[in-house]
Amino acid sequence: MTATELVAKVELALDEIRPFLQADGGDILLLGIEDESVVKVQLQGACVGCSVNQMTLKSGVELTIKKHAPQIQTVINVEG
Repeated sequence: MTATELVAKVELALDEIRPFLQADGGDILLLGIEDESVVKVQLQGACVGCSVNQMTLKSGVELTIKKHAPQIQTVINVEG
């Protein structure tokens, strides 16, 4: 899989979860992918400082991304 295809798969996963984040006044931005295994994102809006954002990141975002791109090992939130 090319880097472009991997980015497309991760973006597809983010598009799948984005409506749930937006419903709570938040959003998510893909910052990049390192070594084809680590996805860096930035939670935005109401998701910043939310007490459950780590749970959202692991159980929602990371699982959804892994469903679309199984080679991804972890998802990291980079605070802005």
